[in-house]
Amino acid sequence: MRNSSLISITPLLPAILVALCLMGAVVARLGGLGHGGAVVRACLRAAAQLLAVSAVITWVIASSPAVAGFILLMYGVAVFTAGRRITSGRSGLWAAVPIAAGTAPVLAVLLAGGVISTAGIVLIPVSGILLGGCLTATALAGRRAVDELTQRRGEVEAALALGFMPRDAALEICRPAAAQALLPALDQTRTVGLVTLPGAFVGMVLGGASPIQAGIVQLVVLVALLAAEAVAVLVTVDLAARGRFVR
Repeated sequence: MRNSSLISITPLLPAILVALCLMGAVVARLGGLGHGGAVVRACLRAAAQLLAVSAVITWVIASSPAVAGFILLMYGVAVFTAGRRITSGRSGLWAAVPIAAGTAPVLAVLLAGGVISTAGIVLIPVSGILLGGCLTATALAGRRAVDELTQRRGEVEAALALGFMPRDAALEICRPAAAQALLPALDQTRTVGLVTLPGAFVGMVLGGASPIQAGIVQLVVLVALLAAEAVAVLVTVDLAARGRFVR
């Protein structure tokens, strides 16, 4: 069955998805990247999770408590995933702070300004975009910060010997590397329309919106995402400098 959407649903689609998944896994395995099995597991999880969401989303968006519960579920998964990337210990739960600090104020500004509505069909995807961006930024910044502080412990101690406070000494070492977690969001925002046409834009155009309307929506998404990730990275670096993420 073919349709006017971005992806044509054909009988070959399942086989193509399996082939692409295996290609990614084989390349990762043979190339020594160490994530061959993770590629397969990620693809299987994505398929199962999207199937489950597709089955319940109609019911969820019709109920305000269900919308709130679904957003909290997304938040919990984001915290767990980011925390696990930063450290294997329970201190990874500190990832809850930067993810909330990045997502909540940006979402509040969008709601207060009337830019987005409180309807579940709008609130869930926008929250998911912000949470996903903050998850990635927190995981990258936290991992880089902890790695720098571990590997360059001698430099931290040298800064302490020079009279730096513990937090300031740690920031001098970990902040430059951790700040690179913002680069993906920066590059995406800088190159939008020139290198990529993101999903929000393409989806709205395919849904019948004018290119101008789609462009405005995509701009709001990108700017909001960049603001949320900047806050998340800042808070993550501060937590790492305070020794909250312990390995």
